[in-house]
Amino acid sequence: MSVPPNDVSHDNPTPPPPIGVPSAQEKQWALFAHLSAILGAIVTGHIFGIGCFLGPLVIWLVKRDTMPFVADQGKEALNFNITLAIVGAALFLLILLTFGLGLILAIPVGAVVALGWLVFVVIAAIKASEGVAYRYPITLRLVK
Repeated sequence: MSVPPNDVSHDNPTPPPPIGVPSAQEKQWALFAHLSAILGAIVTGHIFGIGCFLGPLVIWLVKRDTMPFVADQGKEALNFNITLAIVGAALFLLILLTFGLGLILAIPVGAVVALGWLVFVVIAAIKASEGVAYRYPITLRLVK
């Protein structure tokens, strides 16, 4: 099917991306959603604290209605960081309930979890910048 020459618009020489393919702006915001968890950890000084999921939460709330890819990745980052906050709370509870003896287990487990958190957040940020929807492993899907 051919298009008559008078119906062709020359105002926009670049065609819009196909439906389902995130734009450059969406990729950038999705990248920010993942990296904001690292920024939150630096600012608050806690990997398992509120700072880690505050950034993804704000980005998800602001962009969820206008950018579907950012909504998906922001929600994914939020769920992952909430899951790790629960793990951190469980480790802290272990320390309290054992009157400090739980440190023997909590310190190495916390270090491994913290290193895994950093690796997975960086991988997710790289994938988001490429426009690939990343799914964190072992994540509770609390925010639907």
